[in-house]
Amino acid sequence: MTSKIINKIDKKSGKAPGTVTYIGKNNLTKVSIDVIDFTKNSIEEFSAKNVEEIFRFKEKKSSTWINISGVHDTEIIKKIGAHFGLHPLLLEDVADTNQRPKIEEFKNELFFVLKMIYFDKKINEIRTEQVSIILGKGFVISFLEDPGDIFDGVRERIRKGKVKIRNSECDYLAYSLIDAIIDNYFIILEGIGEKIEQIEDEVIKTPGPETLKDVYSLKRELILLRKSVWPIREVIGTMLREDSKFIKKETREYLRDLHDHTIRVIETLETFRDMLSGMLDLYTSNVSNKMNEVMKVLTIISTLFIPLTFIVGVYGMNFEHMPELSLTWFYPSLWVLMIIISLGMLLYFKKKKWI
Repeated sequence: MTSKIINKIDKKSGKAPGTVTYIGKNNLTKVSIDVIDFTKNSIEEFSAKNVEEIFRFKEKKSSTWINISGVHDTEIIKKIGAHFGLHPLLLEDVADTNQRPKIEEFKNELFFVLKMIYFDKKINEIRTEQVSIILGKGFVISFLEDPGDIFDGVRERIRKGKVKIRNSECDYLAYSLIDAIIDNYFIILEGIGEKIEQIEDEVIKTPGPETLKDVYSLKRELILLRKSVWPIREVIGTMLREDSKFIKKETREYLRDLHDHTIRVIETLETFRDMLSGMLDLYTSNVSNKMNEVMKVLTIISTLFIPLTFIVGVYGMNFEHMPELSLTWFYPSLWVLMIIISLGMLLYFKKKKWI
């Protein structure tokens, strides 16, 4: 893991600030560019065949959402940056998929970095994907690492005629995309909550190595989620505290609700983390109790056999003069004696509530 991090750092080492260098997983998929341009009364939606097709939307008075899936082709990022006048440091961060969620305001645009979280059914794990959102005058550009996103609800709202998103400016569109990302966290948290309930039952009823493995796996997922979600509170808080020419007063009211949602997500994550810590303690306690029960049974069996071993050991010695051995009733009597001793010890243990 450490070697991977060092290799990623090496790609940027020695290069000038603002150099667009892709840092992320190997991606061979073709970059797709989807455009939705709309006004209050009209809408145009299409998939661009090349990056040059989107250049005409810079000067339009309508609102334009350009969604690029794939940031591994740095030439496309450079062309978009050059045409829309985007800051070089912004473009550098778009291509670096290891960015921390943040907000930065430049002269011509407002820049957001967020983490989109989804469940990968192939590996049965939660994965994160970086989403970069650029809010400019009359346009919003979003960059995703891979095809597929959680913005279908936003698209449907744009396609409908009389909705707020069609009657608002691009700052409300950017808010809607961020809101979709945060709302999706609740879906992921719901799935994690179900997992925690299932694991909790296993810890109580049938704790084992697989259960412990599931607990630690879930704990790693929560750490990943916390790392992705916690900084978003700072992003939304910054948008609320600082006046920005890119965010209208009307949209700022919706940001307060978004801030509340973020806090709820963080509080839920903290609750889940405490529950997992409690489950680890419960697992350790249950395993120790089971071990104690086993040791208790073994100790009782050993204790019962101590006097019996002594008796048979004495009469098992090869001495010539042992008068009891010549008695015909001595063998059954010895069995009766050993049974009485065993029963007496068991009754004593029960009286002491040791069993």
